[in-house]
Amino acid sequence: MSGLDAPEIAAAYNAVRDDKDDTNWMLISYAEASGSKLSLSKTGSGGIAELAASLDDAQVQYGFVRVEYANDAESTRVKFALVVWIGENTKVMRKARVSVESGEVKRILSHHLALTAGDRSDLEEKEVVARLRKAGGADYNGGRG
Repeated sequence: MSGLDAPEIAAAYNAVRDDKDDTNWMLISYAEASGSKLSLSKTGSGGIAELAASLDDAQVQYGFVRVEYANDAESTRVKFALVVWIGENTKVMRKARVSVESGEVKRILSHHLALTAGDRSDLEEKEVVARLRKAGGADYNGGRG
């Protein structure tokens, strides 16, 4: 798979990870209907809701998002989620290659949680935070979102 080493993808990834940058998500899509070349589609600062609104129902896309949540009054956690989006109208052959092609994306984009989604309801912030808490082990909020 090519394209993950593109300077614009690296810059967007670093921006999402940077505490001082407002950018908190990026979206990577396939450059063409067939083939495996990836390119940066969008970035934003509106969190997972804005990322979810940017997804295309006819594509496989990869979203990388910074999620911040409070554990208690004194601390905030920052975690990163990788969204493997498989739109409901994605062509069969593209869907068939997701498990193989997503492995490279997962390897390159360091994350705490990988989510595979085909419906935007899978990307509700409250649910993503709950999954991040569970994945992180320590839950100082008694399991409450």
